[in-house]
Amino acid sequence: MTRQRTYWHLTNLTRKPTDYDIATSRLLYYPGRGFEVNAPFAAWHERFARGSAFSIADWERFRDPRETTYTRYTELQQTKETFVDELLRSIDGTEYDARLDPRWIEVLDRTIAPLRYPIHGLQMVSGYVGHMAPSGRLVITCLCQAADEMRRIQRFAYRMRQLQEIHPELGQHSRSSWEGQALWQPLRRAVERLLVTYDWGEALAALNLCLKPAFDRLFMVCFAELARAAGDDLLVKLLFSLHEDCRWHADWTGSLIRLAIEERPENRAILQGWIDRWDPVAAAALQALAPVFEDAPVPLRFAEVWAGVEAAVRERRLAMGLLEDRP
Repeated sequence: MTRQRTYWHLTNLTRKPTDYDIATSRLLYYPGRGFEVNAPFAAWHERFARGSAFSIADWERFRDPRETTYTRYTELQQTKETFVDELLRSIDGTEYDARLDPRWIEVLDRTIAPLRYPIHGLQMVSGYVGHMAPSGRLVITCLCQAADEMRRIQRFAYRMRQLQEIHPELGQHSRSSWEGQALWQPLRRAVERLLVTYDWGEALAALNLCLKPAFDRLFMVCFAELARAAGDDLLVKLLFSLHEDCRWHADWTGSLIRLAIEERPENRAILQGWIDRWDPVAAAALQALAPVFEDAPVPLRFAEVWAGVEAAVRERRLAMGLLEDRP
């Protein structure tokens, strides 16, 4: 009698398994077998994960294009964090913040400080999607995406604290702004609605196909243009580093969507239905932030900014095969 080996599921590979193959494949037993104990979560998982209309026969076919493992992730982020640490350290003990335009400081107070709250919402939804995901590889990518969002929050908070050395009032009203200021309320409603979207497929689509791509483009790219015009070159570099994380989130999502449509063409219509539901929500949430761009020291016409955001999101969806049958 031949004993089953630990990595029996990799025996059909025509090559030597990589660290990614070994560390990420067949990690979850319950997508195929169900839970060993009929706990209350089993009914939730059956309804919102296994019962999602977004499905294929074998989610284990998904591969992260970056082949991210925990070890790989920490190595990549160590390099990025070293860069950002040096960037922020270069501000300490200099007159950099004192030289910034006071009108730009007001913009940072209105934006960077409250942004911690919606980003935390994106982090929580990333964690939920990973919690409900039907394969270990998806769990890992969502876990790392959630960690990236925490990195983004932490870096904004650190930058705020630096600015408070010269402008102690900066960020003091960020929570009340998030909870009550008119321009933030559409985004707050969108994030709160997303937090109670329990179907894992719809939560994934709403997050990584609708709200987050537009949000990331608006604040990591377009807001960086405002910073450059205001002479805040160090913030431009910080946003560039954070946007590298966002590009990977888009890349792995694209790989997943292409696989899902290739395996089961019906998934295109299912995803498009969710996109049609969530795009107006995302648009209303982010277009309400037009004053951030139009009231800056060197303003940008928000109509042009938003057209660029929409074009970037559409280009990504085309690459995923989502818009094949649409004008």
